[in-house]
Amino acid sequence: MPNIQDGLFARSASATRRAGVALAFALVLSLTACGNGNDAGANDEGGEAATPVAAVELQPRDLSRELMVSARVEPRAWVRLAARTDGVVEAVHVEEGDRVEQGDTLIELDVAEERAELARAEAHVEEARLEYARSAELRDEGIASRASYERARAVLRSAESERSLWQARVDYGTLAASRDGVITERMVEPGEAVAARDTLLELVDTTTLVLRPGVSELDVRDLVVGQDVPIRLDAFPDADYVAKIRRIFPAASPDSQQVTVEVALPAEAAVNGVRPGNLARIRMTVDERPDALAVPAAAIGEDGDQRYVYVVVDEQLERRSVETGVTRGPWTEITDGLADGEIVLATNPIDMREGQRVRIVGWRG
Repeated sequence: MPNIQDGLFARSASATRRAGVALAFALVLSLTACGNGNDAGANDEGGEAATPVAAVELQPRDLSRELMVSARVEPRAWVRLAARTDGVVEAVHVEEGDRVEQGDTLIELDVAEERAELARAEAHVEEARLEYARSAELRDEGIASRASYERARAVLRSAESERSLWQARVDYGTLAASRDGVITERMVEPGEAVAARDTLLELVDTTTLVLRPGVSELDVRDLVVGQDVPIRLDAFPDADYVAKIRRIFPAASPDSQQVTVEVALPAEAAVNGVRPGNLARIRMTVDERPDALAVPAAAIGEDGDQRYVYVVVDEQLERRSVETGVTRGPWTEITDGLADGEIVLATNPIDMREGQRVRIVGWRG
């Protein structure tokens, strides 16, 4: 027979459980009501909630592509000065680092024998000139024949030619600067014997310094002569220079498929101590697009062959078909379909739809 106390205890426990469930349900309703009351994205009339999104304001951006290359500073022109005759070096008037001007005497060779021959040739010229003058007088008086006169004139010309020959050989004993510049290498000392065409000095024109980097044949087509090129030298990290493309070589290297581009440094670079051999970092702009309209690449959706973005108009999404250009990093150029100043959804549009209500909670810079 059931115990009366057990029955009373069971009914009491059941009532307690029902009261607990009712309390929990009331609490859930209360929290739901509070949540609905505080939802900033909900419509006041109980309509669709506005979806929080990130957006970007369309504005011109520089989508130009930059190419970083390096090269060593070189003189635009340098000359290897060679001996023009055999001989012994008599004097060397310059050393490495000396600045010279065009026409300055740099090296003298011993040409004593050539000078003696020149003196004899000059004497022959004087003798032939006197004979020619005498023949001319006799011809005018009708005493000498025309043939005698012509022979004297020919002898004079031969003597003058011989003198010119020996004068040239004497001049070959002097090595002069062919242009303004700096002596960068000296290969001889007084007393050394040299042969014709032996290199004796190296002369460098430091007034115009250049860089000659190799550029890919795919990139060089976007470079033009006269284009500004920012550079920075490792030896002068605090000085930035703007150089210019001076010329673009006509052919690519068959080994590297690179084209040499000559970049001229400004004149103040040499004045400030930049010298041949310094390493320079060169920033070249290829495929210039300084004022391109662009959106984040992730904001562009694809529907078959069509590309589109969502524009935010009066807190609603409006689908817009677009034409795209190049992509530079996270940005893609828009060539048609959007205008400067429009607000565009900055995130993946795949889960969005036309007319969807949104509220902007973040901006993409």
